Parts: sequence; structure tokens; C-alpha cells
Amino acid sequence: MSNAYVIDAVRTPRGKGKKRGTLASVHPQELSASTLKAIQERNGLKPEVVEEVVLGCVSQVDDQAACIARYAVMAAQWPNSVPGYTVNRFCGSGLQAVNNIANHVQSGAMAVGLGGGVESMSRVKMGADLGDRDFNIGNPNIQKHYNLVPQGISADLIATKYNISREEADKFAESSQLKADKAIKEGVFKKSIIPIKLEDGSVVDTDENPRIESDYAFLSGLGAVFKTVGEKELDAIALRSYPEVGKINHIHTLGNSSGIVDGAASVLIANDEGVKKFGLKPRAKILATVATGEDPTIMLTGPVSASKKALQAAGLKVEDIDLWEINEAFASVVLYTQKSLGIPMEKINVNGGAIALGHPLGATGAILLGTALDELERRNKRYALMTLCIGGGMGIATIIERI
Repeated sequence: MSNAYVIDAVRTPRGKGKKRGTLASVHPQELSASTLKAIQERNGLKPEVVEEVVLGCVSQVDDQAACIARYAVMAAQWPNSVPGYTVNRFCGSGLQAVNNIANHVQSGAMAVGLGGGVESMSRVKMGADLGDRDFNIGNPNIQKHYNLVPQGISADLIATKYNISREEADKFAESSQLKADKAIKEGVFKKSIIPIKLEDGSVVDTDENPRIESDYAFLSGLGAVFKTVGEKELDAIALRSYPEVGKINHIHTLGNSSGIVDGAASVLIANDEGVKKFGLKPRAKILATVATGEDPTIMLTGPVSASKKALQAAGLKVEDIDLWEINEAFASVVLYTQKSLGIPMEKINVNGGAIALGHPLGATGAILLGTALDELERRNKRYALMTLCIGGGMGIATIIERI
């Protein structure tokens, strides 16, 4: 089996997922195309050598309908010979797209490919692909077989079952904001962020979502988002699977949960043949690509099993990993993962995470890989592990080694 090398990774800034967000005027096809063109320009790449483009996207309706990966190739005006397909593994979609390409080149099926993701949450609302179904119920057919609840209830269930307090969650959220603010001020993200030029001539080159004013005093005053709907009907559904919990403690707010944003990312990957044939310069080697399944009621515990499986595949231990990028879908997810695996907090999300920077669903996994790679190079470290919790009770993880 050949090696899979990360040649380059880029992303757009993240704009708030609102009509007045900085990227709301940019069609998601164009948003993603901008990352393809940046990969091409930064690496002197002839796009015709790319044998596949795989993009993650969660809400594949409206402006993100059909096969946005192929449309992004077309919007980038790459050759007609470059194919593309779109994947949906919920919040793990972007990393799954990267993993798919890694597996393709490792097998020798292709020499060069591109994986990434896109989500315009200002233009296509989260849950839009559910149609007219109740977002709180989701899939009524599967509901007959499982005690399904929205992710926010699952996050609160994790907090209750594993003794994660509101204070811990808010302090973690505050640290995410502080780290992100520091990283932005120091230009840490500039290496991989590509500026987006808008139709009015203005340029967006900075993440819009962070709020440095979100200190602990502010965060601790916010109301629990899922308390009312939970106590009304949804907690009872979750407790059918977890009666030992007794009562769910609702700790998650808008301040300690991930931000709704727009964004896109791309990662160029090649094997040994591709590197040699096209003169590409590897930045990292992909050591492990895994996904796992979990109980769909508690849903968001997947980063633990996925990380363990990835570490085993790579022949590494928790202490070998220099940097962890654990998606901050909810504070309890990161804190549960940190406690379960015994990860030093100073190795986790060192430049902040989705609580501060936002979570463009289909793109986040690919963004995390680029962020981790940049930081490995900046710190002269060796290993990074990226992991995300996933709807439906799944986890995903990838390990890279800096070259």
C-alpha cells in the first residue's frame, strides 16, 4: 500500500451563518471553488492531474443541492476531465472526504486527489434537508426503533451522565474564545486562510464569529437552550435509554455550543507516485483514517472510540499525540473526550475551536486538519489527531505526521 501525503490545505474565513454574515452573498459552489483555485495557485498545480474531488456537505438541498463537488470543479473552471462526488457523514463529512481521498491514493486507484467540504449555513439552514419533518424528531421511521433526540439533548445527557458541570462548560467556552482571539491577533490562521473577494470589491480574510466579550461572567448568565423543550418532552425519550441518569441537567447554551457559520476547505493529497511524477512537496503523512459507531441516543461520544481506533491503527498512544483537534460541537463533547482519554488540556484546540470560530458542518473536518498541520509546523511537532462527534451516533478520526 502506498503512502498518502498531505500536500496542502486551505480554507476560507468563517462568516456568521446569517443573512448579514460576511460570506452570505457568496454561493457555496463559488465558496468551495475558491479553495480549489487557491490549491492550484499555491502549488503550481495543473488541475488536470487531480483524479477526483470529494467534498463533504450536510444539507444537500437548495444552493447545495445535487453534487456540489462536481459543481465546485466547474465553478473553479477546472478541466471537464476532473470528476467529483459529495459525501454526507453529518458533521464528519469534511474529514470523511479527506479520508476517502487518502484511501483512494493509498490503494493506488489514483495518484492525486482533493478532499474537503463546504457549508453555507446562511443560505441553507441546518435541517433544511429534512423537508417538512419536525427537526426535533428527525427521522420518524428510525424513531420507531431508537430513542432519538436532538444533538443538544444528547450533549446535555453526556454532561449529566459523566458529571460535567455548567461551570466547566462555560470555562471551557471562555478558553476557546480567548485562544481564538489570540490566534487571530497573532495571524496564526493566515497561512491557510484564503481571502474572499466580494462583488462590492471588499475582501473577507478573517473569521467573523469569535466574540472576545464572551467571558465567563457573560457566558454563565446565558440560558440553557434545550431546557424547555427537553423538560417538555425530549428528556423523557432519552431517559428511556438511560434511566439511571434520573434527570438531565441542561448545561448547554448558545455560548458553550458551536457557532453557526459559512465556510469551505480543501486538502490536496497524493501518494508516492503522484509526489514524484508531479513534483509535489508533502507536508504530512496520513497515518490513520477511521470511523466508529455509537449508541444513537447519547450520540456524541464517538470521538473517544474513533480516537482509540485511530491510535491503534497508527501504532501510537495518547501521549504520543502533540496536538488534538476535537470539534467543539458542544463543550461537553470535548470535556468528555479529554477526561476519557486522559489528554492534557494544553494539547487540545490550542487556537480555539468551533465554540469561538464556528462549525460549518460539511467543512469543519477538513478545516481541523489544516489548522493542525499549520500548528505542527509552527511548533515543530510531529503528530496531530483530528476527531469529530457525528449525528446518528458516530465518530471519525484522522492522524497525521508532519514531514
